Amino acid sequence: MIHNDGELQTAQERIEYFQRLLAQLRVTAAPGEFSLVAGGYRAEIVRMQDEVLQYLTRHASESEPVESA
Repeated sequence: MIHNDGELQTAQERIEYFQRLLAQLRVTAAPGEFSLVAGGYRAEIVRMQDEVLQYLTRHASESEPVESA
């Protein structure tokens, strides 16, 4: 969960980094291993993008949502 704008920036930078990695792997990885490697990066990008969107769609004056255990 993203708590502040600094964490937002870090998450966005990580997303961009993983996207660049995937772009490079599309060219350099062997066809048989690409889907295995790409799947993990894709899942992490999707997870981080979801966190970014949750943070960005909450007004700055709103408190953080309480996570249920």
